[in-house]
Amino acid sequence: MAEEKRIPKKHNIILENRKSMSISGIEDVDSFDEETVVLYTDDGTLVIRGSELHINRLNVESGDLSVEGRIDSLSYEDGESKKGGFFARLMR
Repeated sequence: MAEEKRIPKKHNIILENRKSMSISGIEDVDSFDEETVVLYTDDGTLVIRGSELHINRLNVESGDLSVEGRIDSLSYEDGESKKGGFFARLMR
């Protein structure tokens, strides 16, 4: 059985006036609400905090995501604690 190599997705963030954000290289979405969005990337877990946050566009295949609202902070949490995100739980 051949071992499958996983190619990392290119990860970029474009933030416009703290109101609109485009992110590429998303592997999975762990959770989201109007104040927090938690995403998995090859660079670690990305936590977006703000108010009135809405996910406008999500393409799981390409790993692209678009968020709107007031964006107050972005932070990465390193670690391999990935146990399956929101969409992985939906597909069970």
